[in-house]
Amino acid sequence: MRIAQIAPLAESVPPKLYGGTERVVSWLTEELVSLGHDVTLFATGDSVTSAQLVPVAARALRLSRPPPDPAIATAALLEAVADAAPRFDVIHSHLDWVHLPLLRCLRVPFLTTLHGRLDLPNIELMGQRFPNAPFVSVSQSQRTPAPDMNWLATIHHGLPLTLLPFTDRSEEYLAFLGRHRPRERSRRRHSRRTCSRSSAAHRRQGPTRTNPLFQRDN
Repeated sequence: MRIAQIAPLAESVPPKLYGGTERVVSWLTEELVSLGHDVTLFATGDSVTSAQLVPVAARALRLSRPPPDPAIATAALLEAVADAAPRFDVIHSHLDWVHLPLLRCLRVPFLTTLHGRLDLPNIELMGQRFPNAPFVSVSQSQRTPAPDMNWLATIHHGLPLTLLPFTDRSEEYLAFLGRHRPRERSRRRHSRRTCSRSSAAHRRQGPTRTNPLFQRDN
């Protein structure tokens, strides 16, 4: 099957530092190639992939200096997709919403995996304006704010089996991995409460607003 993968341009695929969506896109793309599919990845030029790469921006927008205009980069990305669309059997976008007006006019089957939060103002407009646009959720709970959208399936984020090899040797710490942002405050409180009930050390790792690789032991 001839498959197009459209990645966000904020980070490379895979990302150099933070970039959860781009990491998942990389894993998915590499697995599709290994299964024998003809995959084209629309992403930044500093991406590394065994698929055919269509570089739309020279490097990850978030790490570029001076910062480029993301709207211009996104317009170039969508133009590249439109030019190549007849070559594909299906187009898989990871851009949230911005591509929907274009892709529904290209007469090529497409789908969108939504990787982030949906508890957003005016989310109901997506279902009203794009009732036939097919979406994939990454969890059942993610759908809660928008149950009436055209959901195809729930496909949880996977990861390579070799990434975290199993060991039966325990270590005396509890690990919390996640974003350290204001909106994640309840998760941090939960992790601290869990740690306080245990004598084990508590290791926290994840990006903050100022540090993409925050790590703390306490």
